[in-house]
Amino acid sequence: MSGKRYDLLEVLWTGRAADYDGSQLRSHYIREETGIGSDAVIAFAGACDVRGKRLVDLEDAGEGSTIVAAHMLHFIGEHFQTPLREANFRLRLFVSILKERIEATAPGVKLSREGDDLFAGKRKLTVAIATSGPLSSLFHCGVNIDPAGAPVPAIGLEELGVDHAALAGAVLEAYREECISIELALRKVRGV
Repeated sequence: MSGKRYDLLEVLWTGRAADYDGSQLRSHYIREETGIGSDAVIAFAGACDVRGKRLVDLEDAGEGSTIVAAHMLHFIGEHFQTPLREANFRLRLFVSILKERIEATAPGVKLSREGDDLFAGKRKLTVAIATSGPLSSLFHCGVNIDPAGAPVPAIGLEELGVDHAALAGAVLEAYREECISIELALRKVRGV
């Protein structure tokens, strides 16, 4: 069985500029935008401005928070038949991969992970959330490229000297390989 692949996850760097306002975090958005109908993670870059009812985090929404950045690398993931707890685990795995790739790309940069957020010192690099839709679980992970307008002390990939398009491709492929590895691990054990 060596060498067989289970391609149950598609990944795509769209290369298109597109802003994110929270409305994209919904079942079948990826299918509508790309034609991909399976579990998938896509990436694109554009501004970020999420407010009001589009905030999925109930604490943030209750506090009247906003998520704003002039330019951000956006990842949207959709996994079918996945409960919300697993979606949160998947998001944290994704963010851990993101951290590894940024640190490998920008030697000397040391990031810390707190839950599903990355920080350089006390400056926030990412925003992330996992949620459930009627058909799937979804996540959004946004990485500041230019954090201008952010409501908290923030840092971006430009300041870190990291090319966002190259990073997107590396992170997507690493996450895809990790998911394939998990699928293979599920299929190679015997029950006890």
